[in-house]
Amino acid sequence: MSINFNELRELLGAIAHTDIAEVSLKTDAFELKVRREVTTTPQPSPPSTASEVVVTSSVPTPPTPTPPPSPSPSPAEKKWVAITSPMVGTFYRAPAPDEPPFVEVGERVSNTQTVCIIEAMKLMNEIEAEVTGEVMEIVVANGEPVEYGQTLMWVNPS
Repeated sequence: MSINFNELRELLGAIAHTDIAEVSLKTDAFELKVRREVTTTPQPSPPSTASEVVVTSSVPTPPTPTPPPSPSPSPAEKKWVAITSPMVGTFYRAPAPDEPPFVEVGERVSNTQTVCIIEAMKLMNEIEAEVTGEVMEIVVANGEPVEYGQTLMWVNPS
């Protein structure tokens, strides 16, 4: 049996949003134990949560990539619009490795202009700007994996 890391990530995410303290799964190929300790000391901030995940397997397991956190704009930048990934895949700034990027920070983009490519299952999907404005920040590095809904870049609409 192979381990589906996307399903494992979904399971861990679902457990994180519940009050379940411990879960164990065991098959011939692997064993998973998730133990969570919740501190309920009154504090001005939300209670902290510590999690421990132990995965043992008889098959090699590659590390599960963690998507980088998407920065949220500061109050002065709240008018910025996020261009987000409509799918899971790999982010590319240019149409080919030897060609210039579609857009750079500081450039103006127009509605429906291609700003990047997301490769999913060997298909290249052009991502278009949904707003006219100036590219303020490109959040994802070229060749990085992206998740559905992850912010790719910020545009200041005009």
